[in-house]
Amino acid sequence: MCAHVFLIVCDGMADRPIEELDGKTPLEFANTPWLDKLSEIGINGIMHTLGTPGIVPGSDTAHLALFGYDPHVYYSGRGAFEATGVGLEVKEGDVALRGNFATVDEDFNVLDRRAGRYVPEGDQLAEVVNGCKVSEAPDVEVIIKHATQHRCAVILRGPGLSFKISDTDPHATNEKVKTSKPLDDSAEAKKTANIVNALTQKFHELLKDHSLNKQRQERGDLPANIIILRGAGQVPDVKPLDQLYGIKSAVLSTNALYRGVAQSVGMEYIPVNERKDDYTFLADKALELFEQYDLFFIHVKDTDNASHDGKVEEKVKVIERIDKMIGHLMPKVENNEAYICVTVDHTTSVKAKDHVGDDVPVVIAGPEVRSDSVRSFSERACAMGGLNRIRGFDIMPILMSFLKKTPMFGS
Repeated sequence: MCAHVFLIVCDGMADRPIEELDGKTPLEFANTPWLDKLSEIGINGIMHTLGTPGIVPGSDTAHLALFGYDPHVYYSGRGAFEATGVGLEVKEGDVALRGNFATVDEDFNVLDRRAGRYVPEGDQLAEVVNGCKVSEAPDVEVIIKHATQHRCAVILRGPGLSFKISDTDPHATNEKVKTSKPLDDSAEAKKTANIVNALTQKFHELLKDHSLNKQRQERGDLPANIIILRGAGQVPDVKPLDQLYGIKSAVLSTNALYRGVAQSVGMEYIPVNERKDDYTFLADKALELFEQYDLFFIHVKDTDNASHDGKVEEKVKVIERIDKMIGHLMPKVENNEAYICVTVDHTTSVKAKDHVGDDVPVVIAGPEVRSDSVRSFSERACAMGGLNRIRGFDIMPILMSFLKKTPMFGS
């Protein structure tokens, strides 16, 4: 029987012991019968996503690693992932950036990095600046697309560009918009930084007095009168999964970044109808398309959101919703039709409200997996498992080995 893989990444689910939870982590405290069942029948371990203990993973680098690509070798900035994830084609030589519609005063002091987060006019505002030109580079095309809320993606397309530039986003309020600077001595980086700085001025000129922003102010909202940029990047030069392993893979995620990373390594994006506070729609879509793909990457973001917001109880509830979703997939494991791998991209501490460098748990269950003595899925329990300590970019080769998709080394 041909088996399939469900790779389930629960964003930021790992945590540290919390006093309010009697010294347990949210994962230890939550009621997770299906996750615990996976640990009981599967093999468990602890993982340093980026390969080095203590290094704090970003979401982009962590997922690149989980798909089998060492980010120390292949990472080329986050912007291209975001742009791909919102449906833009990022071509070779393009520089893509993450953008925020933001609010600044006349002196370019940032009053709100997200223009209040609520930007229902985002599509229209993006069209106002889409295709704009600057005298510094009349041969460079500017492509802008609204994503969600205050976010947008920006692509620079033209000759002689480099992603080795710094952000204009100051990453804080009450600070001036930054001047982008080249991060190396190349002419390409200097040119690209100059273009970004000129564009920043152009964005403000086009947006500050626009009727859409006047309407926003009339109803009491902050004006979205500039786009601040960060995370310049290019599409990573990688051999896609289908060429590496001869598999067909799909991504099920409601977040542009994770779709973008997955699509960049050859996964097909499957649109899903999101249901708030219930992730079974992800499992149901995977089951609906079960015979069409060898690997399904399923991503849940809300564990990370709860962590960044410092909401301990909410994080526990999200974990329990994830557990329910896994229950929908368990019959495929019990019938020896599929492997389930559940893991985490990085630890996000509820107390710190940010990513930290702690390792994360991982479990793999399915046909002929050698089980170990672990009986529950958590940070401390999985550390005692048979996988021992692995790196994030070990996950994909291990899963492909179960599918008999990895070649022999030697003879």
